[in-house]
Amino acid sequence: MAVDVIDLRTFYASPLGQVTERLLQRAVCQLWTSCAGYSVLGIGYAIPYLEPLRANAVRTLAFMPAEQGVVNWPTNAPSASALVDLGALPLPDSCIDRVLVVHALENNDHPHDMLAEIWRILTPGGRMILVAPNRSGVWARFDTTPFGQGQPYSRSQLRSLMRQALFSPIHWGEALYAPPFERRVLLRSAPALESLGHKLSLPGAGVHIVEATKQLYQPIALRRSVRTMAQWRPALTSPGRALTKP
Repeated sequence: MAVDVIDLRTFYASPLGQVTERLLQRAVCQLWTSCAGYSVLGIGYAIPYLEPLRANAVRTLAFMPAEQGVVNWPTNAPSASALVDLGALPLPDSCIDRVLVVHALENNDHPHDMLAEIWRILTPGGRMILVAPNRSGVWARFDTTPFGQGQPYSRSQLRSLMRQALFSPIHWGEALYAPPFERRVLLRSAPALESLGHKLSLPGAGVHIVEATKQLYQPIALRRSVRTMAQWRPALTSPGRALTKP
């Protein structure tokens, strides 16, 4: 079940949400240093992370699932947000260069359909960043944040989803090493813990961050083509009768 958009907005207005936004925004911007000349789409509740990408992009859209609800975004420009069915995105094929997915996969009952739609709308060579709760992370064990809701994922599960949806992962990362508590000392030390976690590759991060590219060709499964001789009959004979010499 999707998290309500009001709860998401409330979380990101809290001190913990603001720290979360800064840490994840830094991780996204390290992967996409510039989106100049690109069309960018955020799926789920990605608006906290779209603002720095919007500066140089040709266009930036924010699609939110019907089960979650939608908010107006951006607040200082014509609205670019919409309420959609994530299994049937209202866009033509190959029209988006970059897709950022946050608070969408873990709350989706049909993740394969959503990823198939993202594949369809991405341009050849287009890229997707997927942020998903880490199954073995601390954040998945507390339902006080949006990352503690829905279905968390392991790296192997995400790899399998990517393979089935015809995406090739090119970067695997993790973020949110500090526990999801509102204590001031933890919030102040969160950036230092984040740097330490990255340097030492510590286990237990809150989320996976996967960047993947669109595969252009679908693998063709091998089919059984071996047939028994009994299946082949001369055209002028009836079934059950063998040819005889004159």
